[in-house]
Amino acid sequence: MTPRTGAEPEIRTFPAAVDADGHADAATREWIKAEAQGFHEPRLTEAVVDRRARHLVADAQRLTGVYQASTSPAAYGAEVPVATFASLDGELSTGAGEPVRANLISAVTVRPTHRRRGLLRQMMLADLERAVADGHVLAALTVSEATIYRRFGFGVATAVNAITVTTDSRFRLATAPAGRCELVEPGSLAELGPAVFARFHAGRPGSIARLSRHWSRTAGLEGDDRDDAPEVRAAVHLDDSDTVDGYVSYRFKGWDSTPHTIEIVDLVAATDDAYLGLWEFLGSLDLVERVTWDAAPADDPLRWALADWRVVKATGVDDWLWIRVLDPARAFAARAYVPGTTGELTIDITDALGHAEGRLALRVDDGAGSAVLTPRGADAGADGADLALDVADLGSLYLGGVDPCVLAAAGRVRELTPGAALRARTLLAPVAPVWGTTHF
Repeated sequence: MTPRTGAEPEIRTFPAAVDADGHADAATREWIKAEAQGFHEPRLTEAVVDRRARHLVADAQRLTGVYQASTSPAAYGAEVPVATFASLDGELSTGAGEPVRANLISAVTVRPTHRRRGLLRQMMLADLERAVADGHVLAALTVSEATIYRRFGFGVATAVNAITVTTDSRFRLATAPAGRCELVEPGSLAELGPAVFARFHAGRPGSIARLSRHWSRTAGLEGDDRDDAPEVRAAVHLDDSDTVDGYVSYRFKGWDSTPHTIEIVDLVAATDDAYLGLWEFLGSLDLVERVTWDAAPADDPLRWALADWRVVKATGVDDWLWIRVLDPARAFAARAYVPGTTGELTIDITDALGHAEGRLALRVDDGAGSAVLTPRGADAGADGADLALDVADLGSLYLGGVDPCVLAAAGRVRELTPGAALRARTLLAPVAPVWGTTHF
């Protein structure tokens, strides 16, 4: 459906803003309400709008809206955007060393009356060009619809499992993890959580640094559309020196849930003992027979730690982080490689938007990477390259969580040198299992 107006839409980008009393300014307020409607949320109270605005400001988010007046007297006013888009500067961990600077994209909506008019494309292309100009080596997003973003060069780089764990008499760890767990006031996680997450984040390829809103939700200080979440409870894991190295926040689903169920809100562990110790705690909760989590690792050690791994059921596998490489040479030089790894790989990259087009020559010497991107000639792929792929698939390979051999079998990666996909698997292997839990 095309709006009955001859006016061209206007695209505006502005920083999220609040006044001295913490209230959203007019542009930010209408943007937040439009974004909530795009994701089918309930109408927001002014207090919730203001709180969301403060989170956006804390993260220095850039808001983009598309504005178009309607001739209908009953329609939303011209100050209400018909499409929304947000981006911010973030950090992606590759598991060692300095995190990679990333342009994080979020809050993408287009009003159904304004679809198929190129509004998303205009917002996305402008934001990616700005990200390149600002020196970002890659962009990333977590998505609601998986069919939209490949055409902009994004590829799935990490996945999570939704799991259901039965905590009846069969739930028993085969070995006892070190340390102990303690119940805590959920609100304390707003102070304790960031240090634990920082340790987790530093060593975990695929982890995105947390945004402002995460800590208040983890700690039960606010819900999605209300001022608090009193149903949230929490526990921490302490190592043998009484240092907090893990936490979990969770909620009971009610006595009408059958079987009685605990839902994990957030679980972060800086060590393997902390991860298993928190699960041991969850499995010991009285009057509970099931624990659910929608962001468990795709390769979960819990299953292998249990005496009966059948108590863990994967109810779904979901894509999580999508990566769009903008500067291949800098991106692959910046990521972590397994110590001792040495080798070379040459990749021909196609990029419809032009940002990453060329031939990437990657060299790894004893775990240290260097890379150069050069233009591809007319005979690209005929000689000199080991692999050929689209930039979206380069994003999938970036962290090492997606097997090049699997992508080759799927027709996503073309092997130009025999055995190159297997060589790429070794060269791009991650320093730790790839997983992240920050949604944005």
